[in-house]
Amino acid sequence: MKKKLILESGEVFHGEGFGADLETAGEVVFNTGMTGYQELISDPSYCGQIVCMTYPLIGNYGINRDDYESIEPAIKGLIVKEICDLPSNFRTQITLQELFKKKNLSGISGIDTRRLTRILRNSGVVKGKIVNADADENKIVEELKSTTFPTNQVEQVSTKTSYANPGRGLKVVLVDYGSKLGIIRELSQRNCDIIVVSQDTTAEEILLMDPDGIMLSNGPGDPEDNQKALEMIRGLLGKVPIFGICLGHQLIGLACGAKTFKLKFGHRGGNHPVLDLEKNKVAITSQNHGYAVDQESLKGTDLIETHIALNDRTNEGLKHKIHPCFSVQYHPEASPGPEDANYLFDDFITLMEDFKIR
Repeated sequence: MKKKLILESGEVFHGEGFGADLETAGEVVFNTGMTGYQELISDPSYCGQIVCMTYPLIGNYGINRDDYESIEPAIKGLIVKEICDLPSNFRTQITLQELFKKKNLSGISGIDTRRLTRILRNSGVVKGKIVNADADENKIVEELKSTTFPTNQVEQVSTKTSYANPGRGLKVVLVDYGSKLGIIRELSQRNCDIIVVSQDTTAEEILLMDPDGIMLSNGPGDPEDNQKALEMIRGLLGKVPIFGICLGHQLIGLACGAKTFKLKFGHRGGNHPVLDLEKNKVAITSQNHGYAVDQESLKGTDLIETHIALNDRTNEGLKHKIHPCFSVQYHPEASPGPEDANYLFDDFITLMEDFKIR
């Protein structure tokens, strides 16, 4: 089926649709990962976004039962140069095309993804829509310019009810802003007794659970749209150790008086070098975020910058001067991606153990 991608800036890309035969609109971003498309599609942090893959062949190892990061994808659409209909991998169960049909997702293939990526790098992320080939382009452009997308992405992807992932070790409350299953996997491997709670859970409700530590998960959207989360974090600081990842990192920054800003085209992929300023060591990291903590705004706060991105020198890590609280902008659970930063989960365990014996 013939489809086209139309950007609010007026560019039009013609291609072939795959998956469900429906039109879909969202913020168009790009991801530089060579692998990991299944984790990407199921990552709740992509809620409301249409993702362009810079790697030219997508779907070549199919879809398997083990690599999902959520049960229901929140992504709005996928853009690829070429989609593979005959994957070759011993774990393959269905094709990418079949997954998109089952989950009622729309994608487009056969377009110049290099040209699209250059547009996004030069102009920044834009709104776009995958439509039928005969759609009125001028009408769609005007529609996109006047469209305001929802700002409640975290509410859309967060769990509605609390649930447990039992273990015999330290009790960790995981606040779900759109958490990847990889975070639960890493905590479980360290025998943590995990309770996953909704994004609107209060500090008082969390403290009643008597946790040894708090994990603030990744998630989609603008961190400033989550004001209740800031109140919750302030209510927990100093009372229990806190570890924040991605959106959780940004929320810690905001809760402690720093500011955030939107990056021009974000960091999305599995090949981002990050420098640990305290250890003077570089890790290659998996990233997916469109916002960052403003380094200048850290002045006058109780936060210390611990990591920076080597590509653009933006902030990638924080720790609190007084309280047991630290965070990183990237994904140490590495789903997908390199495992260089996996040790941060061990650091969190140590932080909780030290806090218990004070």
